[in-house]
Amino acid sequence: MGIRRKAIVLLSGGVDSATCLALAVQQGCDCYALSFDYGQRHIAELEAARRVAQHVGVREHKIIKLDLGGLGGSALTDNSLPIPECESDGIPITYVPARNTVFLAYALAWAEVLQASSIFIGVNALDYSGYPDCRPEFIAAFQHLANLATKTGVEGLVLKIETPLLQMSKADIIRAGATVGVDYSLTVSCYQLNSNGEACGRCDSCRFRRKGFVEAGISDPTPYQRGA
Repeated sequence: MGIRRKAIVLLSGGVDSATCLALAVQQGCDCYALSFDYGQRHIAELEAARRVAQHVGVREHKIIKLDLGGLGGSALTDNSLPIPECESDGIPITYVPARNTVFLAYALAWAEVLQASSIFIGVNALDYSGYPDCRPEFIAAFQHLANLATKTGVEGLVLKIETPLLQMSKADIIRAGATVGVDYSLTVSCYQLNSNGEACGRCDSCRFRRKGFVEAGISDPTPYQRGA
């Protein structure tokens, strides 16, 4: 048996990242999951990330503490800003400034330490909510940076940013995950869960999730708040 390639997988605990991790495992990667406690509204997504990492099986799962909330500018890190419950024009207030850039930078650092050849990220260019750091142009630019600005890149180890979900709809993602055994009941998508862990059913993330399960023809295991 050949040496399995090492891969860093960014894991938020949501549908996309859980599917991305499962697909990386299916490809035969030795997976190292990376999550962030970055000042988000609730830690339920980190608990979900732990559940998913354990269920799918990873070599190691790190949770890095950051303070993006200290910078403000997003409804996901500033409780004084309301979570929008209808579609907005342009880039929504739930966009966290430079979040994927920061996350990928940490993943790149760990990849250098482990001599991993891939970083998996579950960005999606179709159902991406208008976030600029989910576009193919951003991923291509970061991959160029990754191989330009690292010791491993200079020494000839090419690192690839893997985006298996990039051109998938949410329904496609859910179907793909179901095929490789993702347990979506372990995941969390809602931006404003209540104290019972029930999803609001109204925020962008809930609406994309619900629509995806309906279009995929797969039962949504999400516990929603009454009347949602």
